[in-house]
Amino acid sequence: MPVTTSPTDPTRLPRLPAGFVWGASTAAYQIEGAADEDGKGPSVWDAFVRRPGAVRDGHTGDFACDHYHRFDEDVALMRRLGLDAYRFSVSWPRVLPAGAGEVEPRGLDFYDRLVDALLAAGIEPTPTLFHWDLPQALEDEGGWLNRETAHRFAAYAAVTADRLGDRVKRWITLNEPFVHMSFGYGFGVHAPGRALLLDALPVAHHQLLGHGLATAALRAAVPDGQVLIANNCTPVRLRADARSDADAAAASAYDVLHNRLFNDPVLLGTYPDLSAYGMADPGWGGVVRDGDLATIAAPLDGLGVNYYNPTWVTAPADPAAGLPFDLTESQEPYRRTAFGWPVVPDGLTELLTGLEDRYGGALPPVWITENGCSLPAGTDDRERIDYLAGHLAAVADALARGVDVRGYFTWSLLDNFEWAEGYHQRFGLVEVDFATGRRTPRASFAWYRDLIASQRGRPRDPAPRGGRGRTVSTC
Repeated sequence: MPVTTSPTDPTRLPRLPAGFVWGASTAAYQIEGAADEDGKGPSVWDAFVRRPGAVRDGHTGDFACDHYHRFDEDVALMRRLGLDAYRFSVSWPRVLPAGAGEVEPRGLDFYDRLVDALLAAGIEPTPTLFHWDLPQALEDEGGWLNRETAHRFAAYAAVTADRLGDRVKRWITLNEPFVHMSFGYGFGVHAPGRALLLDALPVAHHQLLGHGLATAALRAAVPDGQVLIANNCTPVRLRADARSDADAAAASAYDVLHNRLFNDPVLLGTYPDLSAYGMADPGWGGVVRDGDLATIAAPLDGLGVNYYNPTWVTAPADPAAGLPFDLTESQEPYRRTAFGWPVVPDGLTELLTGLEDRYGGALPPVWITENGCSLPAGTDDRERIDYLAGHLAAVADALARGVDVRGYFTWSLLDNFEWAEGYHQRFGLVEVDFATGRRTPRASFAWYRDLIASQRGRPRDPAPRGGRGRTVSTC
């Protein structure tokens, strides 16, 4: 079976470099609950979950894991794990209920308390500013199709950093702008539920412009800080029976849309060739303006990489359907998660070495900002341990091949609200009873704890490591 294997005894995994950061990730709408408490405004997800049929079984994130009220309990779990860092997201409408204008101090107070609790536990807070919960008030004005949203995002970044930047030094601007564009605006299966297909492409540019403007705001507020973006990346593969020139062109087109559209402008200051999508105009018909790419390509301290599996494509069966590729499945008998995703650890090595090959000196240090698997409920989760062991072995392999990987954040600390799947997919090291909020650490929790302890050859320093990433030229 074509699955990278590695010893699941944590003491036998390859030792990663001193200073390597061990973490776990979550996102605000998926865990916080308290959907309308303390002045929080509605987000696009608060609206989307109330559409009939939008979310499996009508689930909502109104309660989720009740992290808003139980964060101290969750920080205690992180301390038991021995985490170096915790990646969470800030809810934009909790801080700015209307997306702009009046600040809700009670929202900032919550993140203030969370940051202080993390630091008291010796855990470095690593907030993401946007994990898909756009204030509904901004969506009513066009959302990420509206260029003004990028400027509103930068103002929100400044407000948040002004409050937390004396203690928070590592920041992530956006989470998976490809997924938000394609699922939220292209196909309508995520909030805000628009099905625009290729007319959603301006969302990519406006998110990236927001990233660049927020980077400047964060640099101004936290001069000694670090700024990253977290991109969902995938190796693109062809099936053994798909080897025509048309199949190869389809793979290249998909790579452009999923990977290069969001990495090239950030790292190289250019957009890839989008002619396969009918976009021959480098200005995208006025969407891309003078100076935008220089703003987007502001130097970063790291590139966040979220990896779950490769993507297999073929030439489209119906080229007139609109997309220059068809998504397909591998013919290899990979194991599958409860989500149906193939388990392919060596795809992570392929992805990381491919980034190094493509971007060379323009690639800043890499952080694995999400990696994990959904499995059925229960605490006897040997498959999750196998999954984590295999993917961490893949990270070690990439390090051995010269890729500068600085840290690993598993997805996720807790079972949570899994977007359109509601509460049916369980990614957590900790099982959550969604009726009561009770937390029960799984076997993978103990395994990850033991791995971190075995890897730590010296007392850890919770302070940020390194300075700014290498400067890249724009063109």
